[in-house]
Amino acid sequence: MKNGSVFKRILGLVKPFAPLLILSLLFAVANVVSNLYIPVLTGRAIDEMVGQGLVDFEGLFAILKLFLAMLLINGVTTWIMTLINNRVAFNVVRDLRVRLFNKIHSVPVSYIDTHGHGDLLSRMIADVDRLSDGLLLGFSQLFVGLLTIVATLVFMFNINVWITLVVVVLTPVSLFAATFISKKTYKHFRKQASLQGGLTSFINETVGAVRVIKTFGAEGAEIEKFSKKNDEFAKANLKALFFSSTTNPVTRFVNGLVYASVAFFGALVAIGGGLSVGTLSCFLSYANQYTKPFNEISGVITEFQNALACAGRIFEFLDAEDMVDTDDPAGNAVAFSGDIEINDLRFSYDKTKKLLYDISFHVKPGSHIAIVGPTGCGKTTFINLLMRFYEPDGGKILYDGIASDSISKSTLRKNIGMVLQDTWLKSVSIADNIAYGRDNVTREEIIEAAKKSHAHGFISRLEKGYDTIVSPDGENLSAGQKQLICIARLMLNVPPILILDEATSSIDTRTEIRINRAFRALMEGRTSFIVAHRLSTIKNSDLILVMKDGNIIEQGTHNQLVEQRGFYYSLLNA
Repeated sequence: MKNGSVFKRILGLVKPFAPLLILSLLFAVANVVSNLYIPVLTGRAIDEMVGQGLVDFEGLFAILKLFLAMLLINGVTTWIMTLINNRVAFNVVRDLRVRLFNKIHSVPVSYIDTHGHGDLLSRMIADVDRLSDGLLLGFSQLFVGLLTIVATLVFMFNINVWITLVVVVLTPVSLFAATFISKKTYKHFRKQASLQGGLTSFINETVGAVRVIKTFGAEGAEIEKFSKKNDEFAKANLKALFFSSTTNPVTRFVNGLVYASVAFFGALVAIGGGLSVGTLSCFLSYANQYTKPFNEISGVITEFQNALACAGRIFEFLDAEDMVDTDDPAGNAVAFSGDIEINDLRFSYDKTKKLLYDISFHVKPGSHIAIVGPTGCGKTTFINLLMRFYEPDGGKILYDGIASDSISKSTLRKNIGMVLQDTWLKSVSIADNIAYGRDNVTREEIIEAAKKSHAHGFISRLEKGYDTIVSPDGENLSAGQKQLICIARLMLNVPPILILDEATSSIDTRTEIRINRAFRALMEGRTSFIVAHRLSTIKNSDLILVMKDGNIIEQGTHNQLVEQRGFYYSLLNA
């Protein structure tokens, strides 16, 4: 994404706060004028006491009063500008983070699966923070800096045109240096932001897998990988800092050149009687004030290059294609009976390789279907297609005769309940976790759902019971307890279609027997898909689909498949 388009979009973010920025600009004008009037008063004060016995104390006191008034105006306007600029920058960042968080929920699951979670976090947190810093510097220093340059030139031209022309002639040198350096820094800041996202993603992955790493004694290998990524990030960081750090010395050198030139030519004019001592002092002060904003602006430009690089990454995420959805038929919410028909379904993540293909079957309402097969045969992928987490490359999935892509995803998922092998709990109370996604749920309903899932017993033994807060990643609960809570979440409101993907994999055998009884009662009259490896879970199914290499190679009841002595029979023996 080019700098120009990124900058335009940043302006678009700031546009809603234009009235506040105009107000800040007005205070900036008052701030600059009061600041530039101080050297005039200083010059007058010097002229009031240039000779022994010629000091005009009355005039000095009048100047002192004006001097204090200018200082007060300068201080108050600076304070108000800081409040306004902070408010604008923080509101922009707040709105941007809301958009980014909403974007996570609007992009397809495939986007989240194919992008590092740490990199997405880096864009939402670190990149947004850097953009905030760039905006804050831009508002607080750029306004005042540009106004100071223009106003100082006006004041200087009023004093002496020829000396002012010396300043104007030397100004392009500073501008050229700042522009050259800013172009160099953008490339390195862009690379730095990208590498930081990768480093964050790696750390996030490592923290999540720390037990596995320790179990296999892979600490050394992970440390080596981290060191390599960290060194690469450090090199990019140092290059960015090297170019950005040259800005200040270069502009200071030019500033010194301007000041020395003004002092030299001003002294010649003063000796010739063209300037008073006080006026020369005022002129030198203006020369210093004129060059000072170039230091600040060059620093702002450098920081803004960093902000632009981060903003580019943010906008790349915001520009990601949203998941495609449709309205429900005739604008009405669809209630499923559980009739599902699959016609020639095809799908693969890598379009050059086959995964699911030629899948066709019909499920009547209330049927129980087991899906079995070796790891990687496409069982979970098939479930993802049923839920419209991914869209098929070809073929159709029909619910009650209606194509899945003609039903809104929200309606589809309200009609399907799912318990996965991988549990997910929020860092809130157990009661809130069970009631997740449901409105107006009573405590009695939550307890009843927990009893059905056999989670009530262990929850009651906890110190705070249902009000126990689940720690991040559920570390204060066992894998089986977390799965029971997820099952209770489903028991709270049972839809017409159920998907149980290894739902009892982390539960002991005794509890599994009790839960399977609850599941059988739960599945009564409901269409159910069961992904499992245990014979006890699948042998009573109405239909068993045997998958291998992305296709259904056998289907039938348990007894029928055993009699065929095919792949299913070999799986049982294995």
